[in-house]
Amino acid sequence: MSTPTLPGEGSVSVRLWLDNGREGMTIRRAEVATRRPRAVAALVGRRAEEAARLAPLLFSLCGSAQGLAVARACEAALGQDASAHDAARGLLADAEALDSHGWQAVVEWPARLGVPPRPAALRELRSAASAVLPALYPAKDGLRPGGGMLRPDVAALRDALDRVAGWLEATVFAGPPPRDADELADWAARGGTDAARLAARLLSPNLAGWGACGVPLLGERSPGWFAAALAGDPGFATTPRRNGAPALTGPLERQADHLLVASVTERFGDGLARLFAARLADLAELPRRMEKTIAALRPTDPAATGSCGPGEGCGVAETARGRLAHWLRLDGDGRLADARMVAPTDWNFAADGPLARGLAGAAVRDRDDAVERVRLLVAMLDPCVACGIDVHE
Repeated sequence: MSTPTLPGEGSVSVRLWLDNGREGMTIRRAEVATRRPRAVAALVGRRAEEAARLAPLLFSLCGSAQGLAVARACEAALGQDASAHDAARGLLADAEALDSHGWQAVVEWPARLGVPPRPAALRELRSAASAVLPALYPAKDGLRPGGGMLRPDVAALRDALDRVAGWLEATVFAGPPPRDADELADWAARGGTDAARLAARLLSPNLAGWGACGVPLLGERSPGWFAAALAGDPGFATTPRRNGAPALTGPLERQADHLLVASVTERFGDGLARLFAARLADLAELPRRMEKTIAALRPTDPAATGSCGPGEGCGVAETARGRLAHWLRLDGDGRLADARMVAPTDWNFAADGPLARGLAGAAVRDRDDAVERVRLLVAMLDPCVACGIDVHE
C-alpha cells in the first residue's frame, strides 16, 4: 500500500535488484529517485507577505512550517527582527508536527501491520492542534513576515495541550510512553495499540537492525549555513550535501540523545528499531516542550517594517519529517526574484542517502518480503510521500 500522493509533494520511486545466495536473497543494488514538483517556483514574482501567505497552500504537507520558513526568509531579506515571535511560532510548528505524527500512528502504522487505517481517530487530535493558532494569534496572522498580533490565551492553549496529551495516552501509548529499551519491549509485548504492535514487529531480531545506513545526522540548523548552500549552488536544492556527503534529518536527528533512543541504539544498533524509537520519543517530547513554551509566552506586536529594497534571506523550520529551509532573493520592488528550498525528502531520499544506503546489500527472504521491508524503512524515514517499488531478480 502506497501513501497517496498529495498536491505539491510528488513521489519516490525505488528500484531493487535482488541476488539469490546460499543463505537467501540480498538487495544487490537499490536506486532511489524523487519526483517532486518544484512548487517553490510559484513564489517568484510575489511580494513577501503574499509569498508567506501562499506557501501553506502550495505545500499540502507541513503547510505551517512551509509558511514559517518563507516568512523567516522574507524577514531576513527585509531586515526585520521578529525573534519575539519565535516561541509562539515554535508552538505552531509543534502543533503541526503532532498532527503529522498522529496521522502516521493511525493511518501509516496500521498499514504496515496489514490492518485497516483509522483516519477518524484523528478528529480529536486535529481539533486540539487547530486550536493553537487562534489561541496565539486571534487574527491568525502569526506566519506573516514580521509576525502578527500575538495575544496568547494561556487557558485555551493548556486546554488544547491537555486534549493532545489525552489523545496520545489513549491512542498511541495506552498509558505513559516507554522511557528506555526495556520499557519499550514490555510495552510492545502488551500490544495495547497499533504503535505497540508495530514496535513488537520492529524489535524482532530479523528487523530491528535492518536498514542500517551509516549516514551521519544532518546537525546543521543555522539559516546562514543553508543560505550559503542554497544561494551558492542551485543544485543543492535537489541534491543536498553536508561536507560533501549525504545526511539524515528527522526525528532521529532531534532525539539521538534521548534515553529511549540511546538505549535502543545500544541494544540493536542502527536500523528500523532505532528509527521507530526516535519517532516515539519525538511524540512523547512534543507536549512537554509545548508546555514549557506556553509558560514563557508574552503578548507581542508585529516587528517593525524593514527595508523594501533588494535583499536575500533564508528561513529554517522544523517539521515532523525533518528540517526544512527556504532561501529567497528580493528585487528592488520587494518581489521575489528567486526562491529555492530543500526539504526532508531531498535529504532522506537522495540517490545515495539514508534510504538507498540502508537498502543496498540488505538481506530479504523473497520479493514480497523485500517490498514490505522497503515500505517499513520509507515509513520510518519519511512516510508522507508516495513510494513506488520495482523489483528485479
